[in-house]
Amino acid sequence: MEEVRVERKGGVYVIRFDDGSKAWLSFKEENNKLYLLETYTPEQHRGKGYGAKLVEAAIRDAEERNLRIVPVCSYAIHYFLKNKDARKVLAEEYSGMSDSELEKYFRERVNAERMKRK
Repeated sequence: MEEVRVERKGGVYVIRFDDGSKAWLSFKEENNKLYLLETYTPEQHRGKGYGAKLVEAAIRDAEERNLRIVPVCSYAIHYFLKNKDARKVLAEEYSGMSDSELEKYFRERVNAERMKRK
């Protein structure tokens, strides 16, 4: 993957592509927590690690600003399932979850997101 630049603009981390499309991760900041709300990557750029780059930018940002992350979107939860050492930045109620508890939360969020799209 070529080097990408992730920008933080308002409530969104963004990667802009040469074809004019963009991938993004929306968030809100509240009570010293960074809520990762929704991730989107255009179809032609999926499966290339851009979603991970967005979450990693959010992690760096949270660490620099002493914030804890609350993963709301299923992709962010999936990222933390696959990258256990990154869990240190999670808010207390999530950092203490076992793999199976985090997997259950992931499935719940996937189902909620599917229902929202209907």
